[in-house]
Amino acid sequence: MTNEMYAHINIKILEKEYQISCPADERKALVDSAELLNAKMREIRDSGKVVGLDRIAVMAALNMANELIAAHGKGDVLESAAKLKVRAMRERVESALQSGQQLEL
Repeated sequence: MTNEMYAHINIKILEKEYQISCPADERKALVDSAELLNAKMREIRDSGKVVGLDRIAVMAALNMANELIAAHGKGDVLESAAKLKVRAMRERVESALQSGQQLEL
């Protein structure tokens, strides 16, 4: 890949600057991710319960991983509920078609 396909950006997390390279089309996602991480780390630091950059970073990563797992679980529940509703609608349509009835929507 050529250099034009990569973006070189500077991000700041807890007053420390990092230079990062990423595919140009992923630049916005990287900046958004860095802003989210910075916000989580500030929240943890400002609580006063965790001291040290490494510990703050680990706690932020654990919190974000937990949120991601919880979101996946919610997605699975919604997908199951949607499948049940679609199955029920399909059975209702098939039943109506077999008996020649008009469906009420």
